[in-house]
Amino acid sequence: MNIRYVHTNIVAKDWQCIADFYENALNCTRLEPSLDIGGKWLADGTGVTDAKLTGIHLRFPGYGDTAPTLEIFQYVEQLDRPEPSAANRPGFGHLAFEVSDVEAVRSQILAHGGKDLGVPVSNKLEGHGTITFTYMTDPEGNVIELQSWDGVSRYGAVDA
Repeated sequence: MNIRYVHTNIVAKDWQCIADFYENALNCTRLEPSLDIGGKWLADGTGVTDAKLTGIHLRFPGYGDTAPTLEIFQYVEQLDRPEPSAANRPGFGHLAFEVSDVEAVRSQILAHGGKDLGVPVSNKLEGHGTITFTYMTDPEGNVIELQSWDGVSRYGAVDA
């Protein structure tokens, strides 16, 4: 059996606003065409009666043309989400981005409508190195982690 991770989905209140945020604040790349879909097949597959949605896929930075994507959907009819966002709420946790400079990318996120959840901190983890990280949110409250390990990438190329 072959298994390959392909995307993470965010259901947004305003998919275009959230796509712009991830493109501009975190260097994701828009993959056209956008989606405008609906019908019985979508309703059956999602379990959402009369499902209709619009959205887009964004390629995550640092992996080239075969990168997993961030799928951003906006359903025509959607439920409200409890507020506020919290790092310890069960369910979807966060998207983590490895960056070369946590403070510089934090400033980009704030400039594009994101918010701080925590503050940047550094800590040595025995056997792993020193991590500098912080938790933030995108403009709709989805949690983002920025991380840097000893100023060196643990996973490959880093786009700051």
